[in-house]
Amino acid sequence: MQLSAKLIVVVGVLCAAMLAMGGLPLVTAHVHASKASIGYEHVTCGSVVKLTHAPTGAKLHSHEVKYGTGSTQQSVTGFPQADDTNSYWTVRGPHDEYCERGHPIKCGDVVRLTHLNTRRNLHSHQFQSPLSGLVEVSAFGEGGNGDAGDNWKAECTGSHWMRNADVRLRHVTTGQYLHITGRHQFGRPIQGQHEVAAYARPSNENVWRAEEGIYIKYERPETDEDDE
Repeated sequence: MQLSAKLIVVVGVLCAAMLAMGGLPLVTAHVHASKASIGYEHVTCGSVVKLTHAPTGAKLHSHEVKYGTGSTQQSVTGFPQADDTNSYWTVRGPHDEYCERGHPIKCGDVVRLTHLNTRRNLHSHQFQSPLSGLVEVSAFGEGGNGDAGDNWKAECTGSHWMRNADVRLRHVTTGQYLHITGRHQFGRPIQGQHEVAAYARPSNENVWRAEEGIYIKYERPETDEDDE
Protein backbone atom coordinates (compact mmCIF):
# COMPACT_ATOMS: atom_id res chain seq x y z
CA MET A 1 0.00 0.00 0.00
CA GLN A 2 1.43 3.35 -1.06
CA LEU A 3 1.79 6.00 1.65
CA SER A 4 0.08 9.32 1.06
CA ALA A 5 2.20 12.44 0.69
CA LYS A 6 0.84 13.75 4.01
CA LEU A 7 1.86 10.60 5.89
CA ILE A 8 5.34 10.75 4.35
CA VAL A 9 5.74 14.31 5.66
CA VAL A 10 4.63 13.28 9.17
CA VAL A 11 7.02 10.32 9.19
CA GLY A 12 9.83 12.61 8.07
CA VAL A 13 9.14 15.03 10.91
CA LEU A 14 9.07 12.19 13.46
CA CYS A 15 12.29 10.61 12.24
CA ALA A 16 14.13 13.94 12.15
CA ALA A 17 13.02 14.74 15.69
CA MET A 18 14.00 11.32 17.00
CA LEU A 19 17.39 11.50 15.32
CA ALA A 20 17.94 14.83 17.08
CA MET A 21 17.13 13.06 20.36
CA GLY A 22 19.98 10.64 19.90
CA GLY A 23 19.20 8.51 16.91
CA LEU A 24 16.64 5.98 15.84
CA PRO A 25 17.41 2.51 14.49
CA LEU A 26 15.11 2.94 11.51
CA VAL A 27 15.21 -0.75 10.66
CA THR A 28 13.08 -1.33 13.77
CA ALA A 29 10.58 1.46 13.12
CA HIS A 30 7.05 0.77 11.99
CA VAL A 31 4.33 3.21 10.97
CA HIS A 32 0.84 2.51 12.28
CA ALA A 33 -1.19 0.39 9.87
CA SER A 34 -4.68 -1.09 10.03
CA LYS A 35 -3.31 -4.37 11.40
CA ALA A 36 -0.24 -4.48 13.63
CA SER A 37 2.58 -6.69 12.34
CA ILE A 38 4.02 -9.41 14.53
CA GLY A 39 6.46 -7.84 16.99
CA TYR A 40 4.85 -4.37 16.84
CA GLU A 41 1.77 -5.08 18.95
CA HIS A 42 3.43 -3.91 22.19
CA VAL A 43 3.92 -0.40 23.48
CA THR A 44 7.67 -0.29 24.04
CA CYS A 45 10.32 2.08 25.37
CA GLY A 46 11.48 4.43 22.64
CA SER A 47 8.23 4.22 20.70
CA VAL A 48 6.66 7.53 19.67
CA VAL A 49 2.88 7.34 19.90
CA LYS A 50 -0.33 9.28 19.84
CA LEU A 51 -2.61 8.61 22.80
CA THR A 52 -6.30 8.78 21.97
CA HIS A 53 -8.90 9.49 24.65
CA ALA A 54 -11.40 6.67 24.11
CA PRO A 55 -14.67 8.54 24.87
CA THR A 56 -13.95 11.75 22.89
CA GLY A 57 -11.37 10.69 20.28
CA ALA A 58 -9.17 13.62 21.32
CA LYS A 59 -5.39 13.22 21.14
CA LEU A 60 -3.13 13.93 24.13
CA HIS A 61 -1.45 17.15 23.02
CA SER A 62 0.92 19.89 24.11
CA HIS A 63 2.45 23.05 22.67
CA GLU A 64 4.33 26.21 23.64
CA VAL A 65 1.31 27.68 25.43
CA LYS A 66 1.47 28.05 29.21
CA TYR A 67 -1.36 28.00 31.71
CA GLY A 68 -2.39 31.45 32.90
CA THR A 69 -3.16 30.12 36.39
CA GLY A 70 -1.93 27.32 38.65
CA SER A 71 1.62 26.23 37.94
CA THR A 72 1.93 28.43 34.78
CA GLN A 73 3.77 25.47 33.22
CA GLN A 74 3.28 24.32 29.63
CA SER A 75 -0.32 23.29 29.05
CA VAL A 76 -1.50 19.82 28.05
CA THR A 77 -4.79 19.48 26.17
CA GLY A 78 -6.93 17.08 24.21
CA PHE A 79 -6.67 17.98 20.53
CA PRO A 80 -9.80 17.19 18.50
CA GLN A 81 -8.04 16.56 15.16
CA ALA A 82 -5.81 13.54 14.50
CA ASP A 83 -3.41 15.21 12.06
CA ASP A 84 -1.08 17.24 14.26
CA THR A 85 2.58 16.64 15.10
CA ASN A 86 2.17 18.21 18.56
CA SER A 87 0.31 15.07 19.67
CA TYR A 88 3.32 12.71 19.62
CA TRP A 89 4.84 11.41 22.88
CA THR A 90 7.94 9.27 23.43
CA VAL A 91 7.55 6.36 25.85
CA ARG A 92 10.42 6.25 28.37
CA GLY A 93 11.31 4.62 31.67
CA PRO A 94 10.60 6.26 35.05
CA HIS A 95 12.46 9.34 36.25
CA ASP A 96 16.17 8.58 36.73
CA GLU A 97 15.79 5.06 35.31
CA TYR A 98 16.90 3.76 31.93
CA CYS A 99 14.58 1.72 29.73
CA GLU A 100 16.11 -0.04 26.74
CA ARG A 101 14.55 0.69 23.36
CA GLY A 102 12.12 -2.02 22.37
CA HIS A 103 11.55 -3.13 25.97
CA PRO A 104 7.81 -3.91 26.30
CA ILE A 105 5.81 -2.05 28.94
CA LYS A 106 4.03 -4.41 31.31
CA CYS A 107 0.69 -3.59 32.89
CA GLY A 108 1.61 -1.93 36.19
CA ASP A 109 4.95 -0.54 34.94
CA VAL A 110 5.83 3.10 35.58
CA VAL A 111 6.69 5.22 32.55
CA ARG A 112 7.33 8.78 31.47
CA LEU A 113 5.79 10.32 28.37
CA THR A 114 7.97 13.00 26.80
CA HIS A 115 6.38 15.43 24.35
CA LEU A 116 8.29 14.98 21.11
CA ASN A 117 8.41 18.58 19.90
CA THR A 118 9.03 20.45 23.18
CA ARG A 119 10.92 17.69 25.09
CA ARG A 120 8.85 18.26 28.24
CA ASN A 121 7.34 15.42 30.25
CA LEU A 122 3.71 14.71 31.04
CA HIS A 123 3.47 15.88 34.64
CA SER A 124 1.07 16.43 37.51
CA HIS A 125 1.11 17.94 40.99
CA GLN A 126 -1.25 19.55 43.51
CA PHE A 127 -2.29 22.61 41.49
CA GLN A 128 -5.94 22.97 40.50
CA SER A 129 -6.81 22.62 36.82
CA PRO A 130 -8.06 25.86 35.23
CA LEU A 131 -11.52 24.84 33.94
CA SER A 132 -12.88 21.83 35.83
CA GLY A 133 -11.17 22.45 39.18
CA LEU A 134 -9.67 18.96 39.13
CA VAL A 135 -5.90 18.35 39.42
CA GLU A 136 -3.72 20.11 36.87
CA VAL A 137 -1.74 18.16 34.26
CA SER A 138 1.14 19.99 32.59
CA ALA A 139 4.28 19.41 30.56
CA PHE A 140 7.40 19.92 32.67
CA GLY A 141 11.19 19.79 32.49
CA GLU A 142 13.86 20.70 29.98
CA GLY A 143 15.35 18.41 27.36
CA GLY A 144 13.41 15.45 28.72
CA ASN A 145 14.75 15.95 32.27
CA GLY A 146 12.17 16.56 34.97
CA ASP A 147 11.39 15.00 38.34
CA ALA A 148 9.36 12.24 40.00
CA GLY A 149 6.17 14.14 39.19
CA ASP A 150 6.63 12.85 35.62
CA ASN A 151 5.98 9.21 36.59
CA TRP A 152 2.76 7.47 35.48
CA LYS A 153 1.68 3.88 36.04
CA ALA A 154 0.16 2.05 33.06
CA GLU A 155 -2.95 0.25 34.31
CA CYS A 156 -4.28 -2.26 31.78
CA THR A 157 -5.56 -5.81 31.48
CA GLY A 158 -3.40 -8.75 30.47
CA SER A 159 0.35 -8.89 30.86
CA HIS A 160 1.49 -5.95 28.70
CA TRP A 161 0.36 -2.54 27.44
CA MET A 162 -0.71 -3.29 23.87
CA ARG A 163 -1.32 -0.83 21.05
CA ASN A 164 -5.02 -0.05 20.42
CA ALA A 165 -5.93 -1.57 23.82
CA ASP A 166 -7.50 0.32 26.73
CA VAL A 167 -5.13 1.76 29.31
CA ARG A 168 -5.39 4.14 32.24
CA LEU A 169 -2.43 6.28 33.26
CA ARG A 170 -2.28 6.81 37.02
CA HIS A 171 0.01 9.50 38.38
CA VAL A 172 2.36 7.87 40.86
CA THR A 173 2.71 10.77 43.31
CA THR A 174 -0.92 11.93 43.51
CA GLY A 175 -2.68 8.65 42.64
CA GLN A 176 -4.90 10.52 40.16
CA TYR A 177 -5.85 9.33 36.66
CA LEU A 178 -5.17 11.14 33.37
CA HIS A 179 -8.63 12.38 32.43
CA ILE A 180 -10.79 14.40 30.04
CA THR A 181 -14.31 15.30 31.11
CA GLY A 182 -15.37 16.16 27.56
CA ARG A 183 -17.31 19.14 28.96
CA HIS A 184 -14.46 21.62 29.45
CA GLN A 185 -12.88 23.29 26.41
CA PHE A 186 -10.54 26.26 26.16
CA GLY A 187 -11.08 29.51 24.33
CA ARG A 188 -8.36 31.46 22.54
CA PRO A 189 -5.49 30.93 21.88
CA ILE A 190 -6.26 27.18 21.98
CA GLN A 191 -9.89 27.39 20.92
CA GLY A 192 -11.86 24.14 21.15
CA GLN A 193 -9.14 22.05 22.79
CA HIS A 194 -10.21 19.90 25.73
CA GLU A 195 -8.84 20.39 29.21
CA VAL A 196 -6.71 17.43 30.30
CA ALA A 197 -6.71 17.03 34.07
CA ALA A 198 -6.30 14.28 36.67
CA TYR A 199 -9.20 12.62 38.46
CA ALA A 200 -9.29 10.67 41.71
CA ARG A 201 -11.02 7.48 40.55
CA PRO A 202 -11.00 5.18 37.52
CA SER A 203 -13.86 5.96 35.15
CA ASN A 204 -14.78 5.76 31.47
CA GLU A 205 -13.41 9.30 31.09
CA ASN A 206 -9.83 8.22 31.87
CA VAL A 207 -9.49 5.44 29.29
CA TRP A 208 -6.84 5.93 26.59
CA ARG A 209 -5.40 3.97 23.67
CA ALA A 210 -1.97 4.12 22.01
CA GLU A 211 -2.67 4.36 18.31
CA GLU A 212 -0.68 6.06 15.52
CA GLY A 213 3.07 6.38 15.81
CA ILE A 214 6.46 4.85 15.27
CA TYR A 215 6.73 1.67 17.31
CA ILE A 216 10.08 0.16 18.25
CA LYS A 217 9.83 -3.55 17.66
CA TYR A 218 9.67 -5.91 20.61
CA GLU A 219 12.01 -8.80 19.86
CA ARG A 220 10.02 -11.58 21.45
CA PRO A 221 12.12 -14.27 23.19
CA GLU A 222 11.39 -17.76 21.95
CA THR A 223 10.14 -18.73 25.42
CA ASP A 224 7.47 -15.97 25.52
CA GLU A 225 3.87 -17.01 25.20
CA ASP A 226 1.55 -15.05 22.94
CA ASP A 227 -0.47 -12.30 24.62
CA GLU A 228 -4.16 -12.77 24.47
